[in-house]
Amino acid sequence: MSSNRVAFEIDLTAEEARRRAEVVAALGPDWDPAAVLRAEDEAYALLYSGLDAEQQALHDRLVAAGVLPGTEAGRAAH
Repeated sequence: MSSNRVAFEIDLTAEEARRRAEVVAALGPDWDPAAVLRAEDEAYALLYSGLDAEQQALHDRLVAAGVLPGTEAGRAAH
């Protein structure tokens, strides 16, 4: 039995560029990515503030193991 296959290719480059442009347009002119990252860092710091000694030790072990991000700037965006 012979099968007639036709090569079929789609270049999604233009579609991806259009999609990204739509996302940026939807975010609006007031969107500030640096401010968003700063706010994420502040939220992360608040989330892990006030830990007792046992919780802090566990948190430190999870950071050392790579399970949680460390304290470097921009950590919440990883």
